[in-house]
Amino acid sequence: MADYNYSAFSSADYDFTTASGPAVGAKAPDIEVTTLSGVKRRLLEFDGDFLVLELGSITCPLFQTRRKAMAAMDAIYPNVASAVLYVREAHPGIDIPNHDGFEQKQACAQRLAEVDGETREILVDDFDGSGHRAFGGMPNAVFIINRNGCVVFRAAWNNPKVTKSALDALIAGRPATTKNYFRPATPKIAVQTLRKAGKGAAVDFFKSLPALVWQNVVKRNLRVLFNRPQPVAPDMTC
Repeated sequence: MADYNYSAFSSADYDFTTASGPAVGAKAPDIEVTTLSGVKRRLLEFDGDFLVLELGSITCPLFQTRRKAMAAMDAIYPNVASAVLYVREAHPGIDIPNHDGFEQKQACAQRLAEVDGETREILVDDFDGSGHRAFGGMPNAVFIINRNGCVVFRAAWNNPKVTKSALDALIAGRPATTKNYFRPATPKIAVQTLRKAGKGAAVDFFKSLPALVWQNVVKRNLRVLFNRPQPVAPDMTC
């Protein structure tokens, strides 16, 4: 992540093979975030038994594909906090370019709420991506954090069905051990997202598509198949 706010996407900007960020059972980074109203606070200052934290941006097709299911999930768990950590643009283009300052990043996060209709709380990472890096740097990772600030479920790529299954288990007092297989973005939403980003976004995406398929659909899913999730107690301390 030498050039964190890259102007053109490349699969080389991400490490798809190494699991980084807080592991299951570890303390979640209590990063400083900014709300859409401009108030700064700590991430772990949340109300509820758990926090479901999804990383995303308006130019990320995977994030856009998951939003409807995640919003529906948020609506049925009154004792669970749900938030989006707004990170760098996954696929910047001429119309939605890479951020050149925090104000532009804040404006993109505002657009996610006002134009795209995101209903969950949106927390904006700092310009240099300190929080994004602390949580592993993937564009659409998801973490479930308990009241003690411990990570009790994590996935490098969000799969809403698996995230919901994990949350159901945790609420019921069981460890979240459901395997999280990578699922591609919906083609229609992917095209809409890249088109909205503007010229350059689609070209960069499709140039890296073979590497993305190999690293995630094939290699990552094989690792998930043969690995056993680590069980931790929902109310663990760390």
